[in-house]
Amino acid sequence: MKIATVGVHVLDTHVIGIESIPAGSDGQLVETIRQSAAGTAGGTAIVLSRLGAEVRSFGAVGADPIASTLLGLLEREGVDVSGVVTKADHQTSASVIPVRPNGDRPAWHCIGANGAFTLDDLDVDLLAGSTHVHLGGPEFLGGEAAGELLAQARSMGATTSLDILAPGDPDMLAWIGAALPHTDFLLPNDEQVLGFTGASSLIEGARALLDAGAGCVAATAGARGAVVVSATETIEVPAYAIEVVDTTGCGDGFSAGFLRGHAMGLDLRASAELGCAVAAQVAQGLGTDAGAYTLESVEAFMAATPTR
Repeated sequence: MKIATVGVHVLDTHVIGIESIPAGSDGQLVETIRQSAAGTAGGTAIVLSRLGAEVRSFGAVGADPIASTLLGLLEREGVDVSGVVTKADHQTSASVIPVRPNGDRPAWHCIGANGAFTLDDLDVDLLAGSTHVHLGGPEFLGGEAAGELLAQARSMGATTSLDILAPGDPDMLAWIGAALPHTDFLLPNDEQVLGFTGASSLIEGARALLDAGAGCVAATAGARGAVVVSATETIEVPAYAIEVVDTTGCGDGFSAGFLRGHAMGLDLRASAELGCAVAAQVAQGLGTDAGAYTLESVEAFMAATPTR
């Protein structure tokens, strides 16, 4: 699998053990502070690389130390970052994620250079030879530009996927709607599906997104697992029974596992099961790159671990 991941790249800083924000200028000791590469393109790129795919990432960062850390983390995982451009007038996108003892994870986020990335920054010729193009965060490009990119990828023989970063809202769906007819796999979460469509159930909402043009919808549903809906199949896959540490990046993990499974020739159910298993690896550590999982270790985990 030779995949191009295009779009949002973020440096996440996770802080574990936050019970409250100290008053005034007081301090507080925490359990762990850890940085990881993230984003609907960057995080997915890392997981795909760990699962054995050849990955080149495209996006934008600033000319700052955050960029050096973010790109270094991606390169360390085997991701080719030669397609990531520098926007000197913007900072690199970053988030600070305080994780509460119960697992809740509010976040402070700076959009930074992600908001300045356009198709003019992407050398489309570099997509040649890719078997798959994954666009994370089409809302930053807009539906017309996102659709143009995905149509170009298809014309080169690649399959395509789309992962939306913004919360579900009918206006957001309208903003990116022109990209859906060029999308083979749409990879939202359950809240996005319901918010985009106003549907009363996840399956009903997924079918509405098919009607809007998507070829297949594979939606995550947290502890309930995932739902995959195509023109001919409706599949529900349970999550694995694990002790959750941090759910940051689980959606990117599912996307990577699902797409890797499809590239390996697995059917939709088996691809979703692999996606849920990869998400479980991510949930047991801090950040998408926590631990040292591989395709082989994930497959072993699937054989040994019950589902919920």
